[in-house]
This record gives sequence, C-alpha cells and structure tokens, in this order.
Amino acid sequence: MIFSDLYINGKWVEGAGRHPVYDPSDSSVIAEIAIAGEKEVDAAMNAAAAAFPTFAQTPSRQRGEMLRRAFEIMIAEADDLARLVSRENGKVFADAKAEVLYAAEFFRWFSEEAVRIEGDFRTSPSGDKRIIVTNQPIGVSLLITPWNFPAAMATRKIGPAIAAGCTVIVKPATETPLTTLAIADILHRAGVPAGVVNVITPTPAGPAITRLLQDPRLKNLSFTGSTQVGKILLKQAADRVIRTSMELGGNAPFIVLDDADIDEAVKGAMIAKLRNGGAACTAANRFYVSKKVAAQFTEKLTAAMADIKMASGLTEGAQLGASVSVKERNKIADLVTASIAQGAELKLGGKTPDGDGAFYPPTVLTVAADNEILKEEIFGPVAVIVTVDSDEQAIALANDTEYGLISYIYSADLGRALKVAEAMESGMVAINRGV
Repeated sequence: MIFSDLYINGKWVEGAGRHPVYDPSDSSVIAEIAIAGEKEVDAAMNAAAAAFPTFAQTPSRQRGEMLRRAFEIMIAEADDLARLVSRENGKVFADAKAEVLYAAEFFRWFSEEAVRIEGDFRTSPSGDKRIIVTNQPIGVSLLITPWNFPAAMATRKIGPAIAAGCTVIVKPATETPLTTLAIADILHRAGVPAGVVNVITPTPAGPAITRLLQDPRLKNLSFTGSTQVGKILLKQAADRVIRTSMELGGNAPFIVLDDADIDEAVKGAMIAKLRNGGAACTAANRFYVSKKVAAQFTEKLTAAMADIKMASGLTEGAQLGASVSVKERNKIADLVTASIAQGAELKLGGKTPDGDGAFYPPTVLTVAADNEILKEEIFGPVAVIVTVDSDEQAIALANDTEYGLISYIYSADLGRALKVAEAMESGMVAINRGV
C-alpha cells in the first residue's frame, strides 16, 4: 500500500496541495503526495512538542520494544518496501532490498541500546563533592533525509531518537517521500504513540524548514545531504544555537599502488563506484593509479563496467538502475561533457540513452590531475582515472579536496598501505576493500 498523505499526530493528513512523485525509470507518476503548508508544519511541531514530555518519561524498555516490533515488521515486509524504494528512487531491486534490510537493522540495534543509556559518577578534584552525570532526551528534533537512501537514512535518524525518548519531525527528500511515509506506518503499527513521529513532505522545503528552525520548541537538527545545503542549515541553526548533526558530501579517492593485485582492485572499484549506482557519499569518484599499472587497471575496469546491465530497477538481472530524476541525470551528463571539453579521454559510456527514464550509462574517463570533474561529487556511475608517479603524489591529489569522508587504498604491502592511510585526510580509510 502506498501512503501519500502527511503523517501528523498519529493520523494521515491531506495537506495544502499535491505534488507528483515520479518513477525515474519511465517518468510515470507513482503517486500525488500531500504538500505541507504552514498550517501542517505548525501542526507537526505542536504534536511533537505535546508528545515529548510523556514520551521522554516512557520506560526505556518500552521504547526499545516499539523499535523491536518495527524491526520485525520491516523484515516481514522487506520485499514490498524494497519494491517501493526501487520505484521512487530508481535503484535496482537488489540494492533496494539490501537497503531495507540495512535500514531495519537500525531499529533492531537501537531497540537494544534504549536500555543502555548510561551516566557517570565522579569525585570532584577537591574531594568534597560528588559529580553525577545523567543523559536526558534533548526534545523535539527535525530530521532531514536524502533521496539516495530513503529507508536507511530515515531509520538511522528515527531509531536513536525514539530510543532516547525524543519526538521527531521528519522531512524526506521531495523525490523519495513514499518510503518514509511507509516507515511511519510501520512505526504506527509497532505502537509508537501519536505525535512521537511526524512526517511532512513540503515542496519546496526551504520555507517549512526555516519555519521549524525558528520555533523555540525545536531543540535538535539532523541533516544528511549536500555540503552546500548543510552550510545554509548550520547558519540558520546558529541563530538559535540549536544542536546539529551533519552528514554532508563526499568525493572519495581510490588509490591503486603499483604493487596492488589489479583484479582485486577492480573488484573493489566496482563495489566502491557502483554501490547504489554511484549515488552514495561513500562512492569512489577519483581513481589515482600508479603509472606502472594504470593501463592494466583502466582496461580491466572499463571491461567490467561495460558488462553492467542497465535497466529499470525491477527488471530481473538489472545491475544499474535510473538516476533519481532527469535533473540529476542531466547533472551527471553535464559533468562528463565539461570534463571531455577540458581534455578528458572517454573510455566508455558518456552518452545519454534515448527514450524515457533518467538513465546514464557506466562511464570511464581518464583525465589530467587538474580536470574540474575531480572537484565534484558526481553521484553517478562515472569513474575518473588519474595516473600518478608516486605514493606521495597520490596522497597529495587525494587530499586536495574540501571533502573528507572516506578513502580507499589498494596495495599488497600492508605497511605501505598503512603509511598512505595515515596520511589521508579522511574520517575512514578502507584498505583492500571496496566497502
């Protein structure tokens, strides 16, 4: 069943208007979703604020049991939810199913963590006092989720909020609201009280989010999305000194040293590049490959990318689906076109298919180290290869970015790989792994 109304205070609300949600594989309309106007945004805030005092005092075991039931429902209905994810996001069913199972695990994890909210007890430095530290739910939280993982990013934010005793207003991406609304229904059936979880789907989102951020009852903002939008939200949140959690963009480098097992490096590259069709903040975009093995790596990666079956997400055997929208597909195409104009050599793909749907084929480019595409988060099936002369050059180029989420390194020498890893300016480093 597809839910297309707003979910506010435990009820489905029609909203101020309707907005189409498209299937990016054929541009057909899946549903007309409700738009939250000022009245509905205020209703969501009122519901969350009213529910908070009671929910914050709900026993942690009870909150955990709600999440456990939600986990069990998600697992039982995983195929149906995965089909919905595939339809509105464009990703292939296998990726959608993997996401749903991953998403459900957040509910299971936090169902068990709810009873483990700990404090601390310390003796003061002077010795004549005792310091007791307790953790309390912060209050109403605004959760803004992206389109690339509509199920997982929703549960990853909602799960810990419920476990802690917070109430939430969830704003899913305009392109993929149906999955979040389905999860709201799952939480409703799992026994989550009215007002604890509210889902609004405004279009455009800006005025609604600004209105919520200006409300003194909002205590926390969690956002996953682009760095550009994150900066705007941080500035708005700063006006009221709201606590924020930001998961912003990535532009991951993938370094292949001259002693790497090339076949394994290509396998890892395929995972790092094409997971979720390349629409992941952890996706490898920039491949820095030692001159000694560059030709071999490029040839084998190009061959592997050429074998990928691109089709509608629900087509049996499909390995690469559509981008989430024609607009997003065109952005990828424009990046490739501009890169070629700047001197990139096209090894594979690079041509937008004819017909309906937001498809873009697996594409491989070899470029100079100053090509502008290396500065962009591509969010698509495009691998950009740069030949390097040394480990030091690879490190310097990999770190020459404003992003710092994850890096990938392939080498047969663990000591050498660790040395490179320690020089990487990223929060995570994967060695000889594509995920």
